[in-house]
Parts: sequence; structure tokens; C-alpha cells
Amino acid sequence: MSMLRAAVIQLCSTPDRDENMRTAEGWMRAAVAQGAGLLLLPENFSFMGRTEAEKICHREDPEEGPSLAFLRSFAQQHRVWIVGGSIPLRVADSDKMTNSCFVVDDLGQVQGRYDKIHLFDANLGGETPYRESDAVVAGQRAVVVESPFGRIGLTICYDLRFPELFRALAAQGATLLTVPAAFTQTTGQDHWEILLRARAIENFSYVLAAGQGGTHPNGRRTFGHSMIVEPWGALVAQCPEGPGFVVAEIDPQRVERSRQRIPSLNHRVDFNG
Repeated sequence: MSMLRAAVIQLCSTPDRDENMRTAEGWMRAAVAQGAGLLLLPENFSFMGRTEAEKICHREDPEEGPSLAFLRSFAQQHRVWIVGGSIPLRVADSDKMTNSCFVVDDLGQVQGRYDKIHLFDANLGGETPYRESDAVVAGQRAVVVESPFGRIGLTICYDLRFPELFRALAAQGATLLTVPAAFTQTTGQDHWEILLRARAIENFSYVLAAGQGGTHPNGRRTFGHSMIVEPWGALVAQCPEGPGFVVAEIDPQRVERSRQRIPSLNHRVDFNG
């Protein structure tokens, strides 16, 4: 496994897919210019609909959609790996969609796809209730992708609150955990950083988190504060509010050293056995 520079890209996406991809491309090019070889985009990077129903109307083909084509073209042109946030995808024989993250390698080839497992159905009080399950079909499988710089474990947004998923990814050898998100301002200001740092410490893994950040056309405000956390739990890079990116070094040996110092992953007890 080799050292690399990784970037988390922060956006404030709109219902205009073409505009969103142009904006994303600008920040991605800037990150590549700073040496980034792995890019993480936020949840719904290419289309942030005003409602879930609007997202359904803009579902994409799982193999030939414009957002995936954009990711593949950029990765091939710039010779970088991309964890592509999430894209709303059509589901065969269904009027719903999946909330899906693709991993694309530096040749523009798809190396993995993860469908969001935990769907955000919540009433935060003072806000319109969230009912992601009304429009989205939940995934059923934890996904880890092989890469030259370690195994990448994939999650999306609300998955962050379920440590058992992250532990399952670590058990499959993941050393780098990705969290594209669109955390609300309400929950983000209280829980975002502490949850990300906890997931890093629990699994002695790098955590890369790319969020939507800002006020969107429907008035929804997302928290942003995209960040990179190293395996001992230290925050090594963080975006300020608004669109942008940060870059940090990823050292696979840092994971190994942390796991050797405290071998808690080897001391787990299965209480369901």
C-alpha cells in the first residue's frame, strides 16, 4: 500500500445537474493540482433536489447516467481515484430509487458500488420531517473496495450513526472509511465531528467525510465542515463553511501502527454467537 494525498470536496448543490458538475469539476481540478490522488465528493453531489419526489424524476441509469459518466471521464483524464458521493439511480420495476456511491479508479473503470443502507426517517422538531424511505430503496450489503492505497469502506451520511456498519467494514479489511453526506445544520453542529472521530478511533482507520455545506434553493441548510480524521482520532484537515476542499496525507502505516498499539479489533467478543 502506498502513501497518497486525499481530498474531500465540499459543495452546496442545487437542482441544476449541469451546474453542479461544473462546480464540482472546478474544485476537483484544484485538488488534483495540489497532488490529490483520491477525491471524495458529497452525497447528492450532482443533484440536490428540492424534494425527494424531484430526485425521483431525475433518477439516472445505473450504467450510463450523466453523473457516472462525469466521474469516469474525470478520473481517466486526471489519473485519480474518485469516491463519487452519491447519485440517485433507477431501480428496475420500481418507482423508487437507490442512493448510490460509485468508486472509480484512475483508468475510469468502476471498481465498486454501494447503496445506502440506513435511510434517514426522522423528525427533528421545527423542521419538515425527513422520510427518505418514501423514495429510496435501502441497500443490503456492506461494500469494501480494493485500491493501491488500502481497502476503502463505503458509507453514506446517516450510516455514520451505526457503528456496527463501520466495524463490519473494518472486519473486511478497510483501512480508509468514506462518508459522503448532507448532514443537516441542526444535527451537524452537535454530532458530526464527534461521530466521525469516534468511527476513526473505534476502527483505527482514516475517515474521509465530504459534506454538502450551505443554504440550498429549497431553504434547507446543510452543515458542511468536511474533514479528514486520522486513525488515532485527530482532525488533520477541515473545510470552512461553503464550497471548497481540503487535502491531507494518507499513510497506510499509520493505520497499522495504531492497530498494533491497541489491538482492540482482535479482542472483539461476538455477543450474538
